[in-house]
Amino acid sequence: MIPYEDLKRLNAPFTEQFHTRFNSVLEKGYYILGEEVALFEKQFAQYNAVPYCLGVSNGLDAIILSLKSCNFPEGSEVIVPANTFIATILAVLQCNLIPVLVEPDISTYNIDPTKIEEAITAKTRAIIAVHLYGKCCDMDEIIRIKDKHNLYVLEDTAQAHSATFKNKKAGTFGDFGTFSFYPTKNLGALGDGGGILCKEETYYHKLLQLRNYGSDKKYYNEVIGFNCRLDELQAAFLNVKLPHLDAISAHKNKLANLYLQNLNSNFILPVKHPDYYDVYHIFNIRHSRRDELKTYLEENGIGTAIHYPVAPHKQNALKHLFIGKSFPISEEIHQTTLSLPCSYFHTEDDVQKIINVLNKF
Repeated sequence: MIPYEDLKRLNAPFTEQFHTRFNSVLEKGYYILGEEVALFEKQFAQYNAVPYCLGVSNGLDAIILSLKSCNFPEGSEVIVPANTFIATILAVLQCNLIPVLVEPDISTYNIDPTKIEEAITAKTRAIIAVHLYGKCCDMDEIIRIKDKHNLYVLEDTAQAHSATFKNKKAGTFGDFGTFSFYPTKNLGALGDGGGILCKEETYYHKLLQLRNYGSDKKYYNEVIGFNCRLDELQAAFLNVKLPHLDAISAHKNKLANLYLQNLNSNFILPVKHPDYYDVYHIFNIRHSRRDELKTYLEENGIGTAIHYPVAPHKQNALKHLFIGKSFPISEEIHQTTLSLPCSYFHTEDDVQKIINVLNKF
């Protein structure tokens, strides 16, 4: 069996360092917002060439805190891609804001910049650019729209650590770059974790307060805040893996290129362009007989996943918000997409075996 993912094998190269770091945290006895969190924030900010990084509890909270720090009036509108993972939309709703869905580009799966302006109203305050599957959005056009309409841009970079557009890293174009360090990510912890990149000291200070009960000083609370801190132990594990992030992304690129060069024309493959460095957190293909293809691969000992089987506007939790609205491009993607094995532990031989099976479908 070639599994879609295996976190034990994924993290095997780092196990010895994890044990060392765990023992260090245990012996220091400082478990909340300690040296490991501070070190990770410093190094991740440097890695992305931005002034500030804030470690938080997960990717959802990263978006929530970023939106909260902007103090948008209740009922303000936030533009999000119609095919995003539900967390992006949940963050908007939990801030008492209104998500406005915009269709993706069928070839990149990211929000279609040509459709954004028609969705802007007098209530629009922000665009959330989701760098889906490990490919950056067209940030030139999104930043142009931001500047023209005086909007904020948040980047949901949960799947695109180290991806670039025109040699600039995902998460560094807009006002905030939000990250998830869920264990399956290219930079994954051993539990939940998240981060926020920002460029302005004013917003960084707001985020620090919001992350920790609205407090600058213990037991003195300036604003209504949250408990959204990055765990010290998870920061320690991230400090082990951060120096290897480029190698992880390069390995996934090598596997992705094997798929791209050898799969036959029966499959719709990810597009490549020299302006983009894609990091393939997810390597997806599309096929009109997706479910049949998934079963065929399972019967041949190959695990797959679907990111994502249900469009956000059709989720039971959300469909009442989008009654009468249609998002056919998003639905087509959700009905045809299939994610193939492309993890740090997979080998070129694994991928070649998968290719051989796929080309016989």
